[in-house]
Amino acid sequence: MPAVVLVLACCLGAVQVIGVQVRLTDAAASAARSLARGDSAVRAAGLVHQTVAGASLAPERRGEFVCARVVTRAPGIFAGLTLEAQSCALAGGQ
Repeated sequence: MPAVVLVLACCLGAVQVIGVQVRLTDAAASAARSLARGDSAVRAAGLVHQTVAGASLAPERRGEFVCARVVTRAPGIFAGLTLEAQSCALAGGQ
């Protein structure tokens, strides 16, 4: 019985981590689009925090692209893991 509970806990934890990773990817895309439109890094960070509480945003300019890297810790039993996502958008809304 303890083995079944352990496997179930790991499966539920993995589903939770996958959900956070999906939200992190969405947050990075939203932040990159916001930065590409010319919004401030503070506004883009606000979008990230609305989607994933406790996540940090690192904006970066790469030629004509603006990129957003978003990092947070995994929840639950996988709290030792660091999750990250990155997205880029063409600057100036072109």
